[in-house]
Amino acid sequence: MKPYIIIPAYNESKTIREVLDKIKQKYDADHVIVIDDGSTDSTYADVQQCGVRVYRHAINRGLGGALGTGLAVARALGAELAVTLDADGQHDIDEIDHLIAPIINKEAQVVIGSRLLQPRGMPMIRRAYNRIANIITWIIFGVWTTDSQSGFRAFSQEAIKVVNLRTNRMEVSSEFFKEIKAHRLTFQEVPIRAIYTDYSLSKGQNFFVGIKTVVRLILLRLRGK
Repeated sequence: MKPYIIIPAYNESKTIREVLDKIKQKYDADHVIVIDDGSTDSTYADVQQCGVRVYRHAINRGLGGALGTGLAVARALGAELAVTLDADGQHDIDEIDHLIAPIINKEAQVVIGSRLLQPRGMPMIRRAYNRIANIITWIIFGVWTTDSQSGFRAFSQEAIKVVNLRTNRMEVSSEFFKEIKAHRLTFQEVPIRAIYTDYSLSKGQNFFVGIKTVVRLILLRLRGK
């Protein structure tokens, strides 16, 4: 069971080649799906030169839009297993086998890589923001998780078929838990290593983006989608 690896990318020319080189050392290039979300730098050209599957949004739709496209591609390819990870280098490629093990062993249909189970290396401010997001996710969707904002996830074929993302922006991370509950998918969390650089830290949410994200999640819940 070979995973399809889905990578949303927006203006990631500083890191995307290194990330893809590491992935290709362990996995087939044909099983790597990069969604260039309307980048204005050289991300798309860089990915093309790496020989993996790449799809490009004409405009920047946001993280949710890119992940939705990535899962749609995986569905179309008949993927039995899919992994999402970030393009900024904050996920350890060697931990993919650890992440997908519960699915391969039929113990879960969705696996979340949690930085909060063993939070060494995670800045305190990020821990605080994440815990607030966890509480908000639980209040709105009724699912408890220790790392609602993790970008490192694994999905079984059953989950790939039914998860239907409606949001386009950062709120997608919490929307995954709405889909888990709506489709009664079993999920587990496994500890992952938190890898932070000045570059990856610069790409996180700020306070105002966080407020917008909460508002969108509330509207999503009220619409009942």
